[in-house]
Amino acid sequence: MNRITVSSLIAAVTMIAFGIVGARNAEAQFFWGSGAPSGSTVYDVYDVSFPKSYSPGQIIVSFGDRKLYYVTARGRARSYPIAVPRAQSRWSGTLRISQKRVNPPWTPTPTMRRENPSLPAFVAGGDPRNPLGNRALYLGGTLYRIHGTDAPWTIGQNVSKGCIRMHNAHVAELYNRVGVGTKVVATWRRYAAETSTGGGGGAAAASGSDFAKQILGDNT
Repeated sequence: MNRITVSSLIAAVTMIAFGIVGARNAEAQFFWGSGAPSGSTVYDVYDVSFPKSYSPGQIIVSFGDRKLYYVTARGRARSYPIAVPRAQSRWSGTLRISQKRVNPPWTPTPTMRRENPSLPAFVAGGDPRNPLGNRALYLGGTLYRIHGTDAPWTIGQNVSKGCIRMHNAHVAELYNRVGVGTKVVATWRRYAAETSTGGGGGAAAASGSDFAKQILGDNT
């Protein structure tokens, strides 16, 4: 009898947990759109060869590659998949990180609310409707940010209004690596061909188990 009770309790808790996750994803999809799965996952982070002209500590956002590169050493970088701006929101330039926020709040602009009247006037940090995810790196005095997302299916797509979206685990890692003042170069130049050199693309994939152990923990 006790076994049946315990089993029933476990099943009930599991159903509730999946229900919460499902509701969270459904709410996020309502506001941000479902789109087609991009195919990128939280394990798609690589250490790659990179042009030696960039200094360690710089961030290079390649909208062309749909990748963010964090330069770790001369000729080396860490590569993360990103979602990039829509055609009508294209931009490029050099900025610096002006602010870092954990669980940042979000205030949609008037233009955003005109395009999508269902958007709330303000969304608190941690809310499933908040498109900034669990971390945000603010770029200069602009409205652009490098941030996480509660819509991971959009990573790899051209869906943003100018911001750079990352998986929550990836932006949490990047957040810990960079500081205010870090140089960020956003460009449509493509680097993928330059970083790919035979034998597995010249990139060493981060160990999935190590990455999960170090980063995923409480940050997904």
